[in-house]
Amino acid sequence: MPELTTSQRVWRRQAGNVSLPEVHRSVVVPVTASFWRKLFAFSGPGFLVAVGYMDPGNWATDLSGGARFGYALLMVVMISNFMAILLQHLCIKLGVATGRDLAQACRDHYSRPTVWALWILCEIAIAACDLAEVVGSAIGLQLLFGIPLVWGCVITALDVLAVLYLQNKGFRYIEALVITLILTIGTCFAIELILSKPSIIGVALGFVPGPRIILNQEMLYVSIGILGATVMPHNLYLHSSIVQTRKFEQTPRGKREAIKFATIDSTVALMFALFINGAILVLAASAFHWSGHQNVAEIQDAYKLLSPLLGVSFASVLFAVALLASGQNSTLTGTLAGQIVMEGFLNFRITPWVRRLLTRLIAIIPAVLVIGIFGEGKTTQLLVASQVVLSMQLGFAVWPLMRFTGEKAKMGEFANGLVVKIFGWMTAIIIISLNVKLLFDTFMPEPVLKAFYGFLGIPAPTQ
Repeated sequence: MPELTTSQRVWRRQAGNVSLPEVHRSVVVPVTASFWRKLFAFSGPGFLVAVGYMDPGNWATDLSGGARFGYALLMVVMISNFMAILLQHLCIKLGVATGRDLAQACRDHYSRPTVWALWILCEIAIAACDLAEVVGSAIGLQLLFGIPLVWGCVITALDVLAVLYLQNKGFRYIEALVITLILTIGTCFAIELILSKPSIIGVALGFVPGPRIILNQEMLYVSIGILGATVMPHNLYLHSSIVQTRKFEQTPRGKREAIKFATIDSTVALMFALFINGAILVLAASAFHWSGHQNVAEIQDAYKLLSPLLGVSFASVLFAVALLASGQNSTLTGTLAGQIVMEGFLNFRITPWVRRLLTRLIAIIPAVLVIGIFGEGKTTQLLVASQVVLSMQLGFAVWPLMRFTGEKAKMGEFANGLVVKIFGWMTAIIIISLNVKLLFDTFMPEPVLKAFYGFLGIPAPTQ
């Protein structure tokens, strides 16, 4: 059987179970329909992925960037979004061309010790991401209803029931809920932007590249935070799986069409995420930067200041509603990613509700302990710590993705071309380098940092 031998040479192991079997190929794509009907059939997964690019972990960096430097870092938000569009396109190609999600591809390619190491790192990253989402939702509940943060963290566990119920009814229901919450966030920020009256010229100039970001060390440091916190490792696993919920033709032509429509869906959704992240930064710039509140970095401070500064009583409420929607949206997709990762790396299935409950408890327990022991003032540090942990895992997701999608033996005619390889590896190296720098600056003692940056002839970042 030469076909089996070829497959064995390409992959160390044969493919196991399909990804997310309960919803795999459950959304029918009409073969003879018009362009717009087909696009509608493929629309949805991109918005689930876009949620990770506007989660509460990103809010702190966007708020800080806008409050401290006005509109200047909009260019960084835009560049990070373009990087995300490219990486998510590669996830689509991997899922469609190989029939494997990224976790399954790692399991079938690497040795068992490597697979276990990658799985453990990924579970830690998902727990860290979940932590940011749980804390973000809890802050939203506290700002809106006065619920103590500890109880807010516990209440967020109820989303497990929502995901279970909706997934049993059909994957389209989960997509509809996520898109509704995204539209809620977008509407809140559209109103906030109108109320804050930003300078149109200033916003436009913020998107223009310039040397000021490289030359200004403080600006560079916040830029690294924005870039480093943008691409979430669990999103790469998630997208390569949920793109397979569509029942498209398993022919080269059918796969090409699936990649095309899924990429359009993903790109449109990520441009919406660009609007949300840009809106947070523009709002912070308009409301805080020119009113003498450049040091606003905490979400709670922004909430308290928005209504007085904008002169509208409901401005702060809109901000909190958007935060709550963002946190809850992110927990929905985070639980799906947790299931994909465990099943993909280990080829091991447990009841979905047990898996989701475990995922949520891993996030809730540290949040409750830190808030209970150190008080509610430590929530921002908790968010920052979760982003640092995420940074540590990112390279271990981006590197295999670039490697697999570049191999003709695995991808066939869908392997990356030269241009995609160049931009893809550039993106991977930039992201990994910036995250290494972020980790170095976070964990190294101040004397070591001063000596290192003094040797390079640039000022050391403040810790």
